[in-house]
Amino acid sequence: MHFTDTQIMAWLAGFMWPFLRISVFIATMPIFGSKVVPVKIRIAMAVILTLSVTSLIPPVPKIDLFSATSLLISVNQVLIGVTMAFIFHLVFSLFVMGGQIIAMQMGLGFASMIDPQNGVQVPVISQFFVLMVTLLFFTLDGHLAMITLILDSFQTLPINAEFVLQENWWNIVLWANEMFANAVRLALPAVVIILLVNMAFGIVTRAAPQFNIFAVGFPFMLLVGFVAIYFSLGNISPIFIEAIESATQIVKFM
Repeated sequence: MHFTDTQIMAWLAGFMWPFLRISVFIATMPIFGSKVVPVKIRIAMAVILTLSVTSLIPPVPKIDLFSATSLLISVNQVLIGVTMAFIFHLVFSLFVMGGQIIAMQMGLGFASMIDPQNGVQVPVISQFFVLMVTLLFFTLDGHLAMITLILDSFQTLPINAEFVLQENWWNIVLWANEMFANAVRLALPAVVIILLVNMAFGIVTRAAPQFNIFAVGFPFMLLVGFVAIYFSLGNISPIFIEAIESATQIVKFM
């Protein structure tokens, strides 16, 4: 069999540009983009997914791979992959922020550990929330939904040199505000309970100045905080599902 240079370049383009978008998305997305996942596994996943979707996506532009237009298309695929992963990172970050708010109110802001997903120190409460939503993510087949989403992105954002519109970037910024609001919403029950306990301790200290509030207040505050977290665990699932659905809609209409 004889293949021309044009055919070889067309096959390479049909694989390279989808591979760029998929590989960048997998390398930077939550969970699979974590440092605990070996690089070889991420590359293998990107190659397998690319080979699976090449026949399902719209035809790629027939241009020279070594041209300026080809470079623009490659940069565009990288930006799309990073943006999609960033949107889902915000979903997981809202639980990190919610845990930080609760930990600071409880007095556990100093108790931190390395988050294997981001490689930074976060409070243990935040790490607990992240583990909870990670298990919930796989329980709800979130990994399959993300694979479907990256496949659908080739229909809504076909492979070309056109960048994402400015109003779509602005929609992502406005949507990020909702994630911060959801973080406060997650932490609000525990924060309100801890605030009421602090007010009660303030009244006791005012009424009995000789009472050693520091010896009793700190362990009692920890106990109240853990009880508040226990009763607010039911909010994690609806907030996470709502945030994932909202993120999916943002990605679809980029």
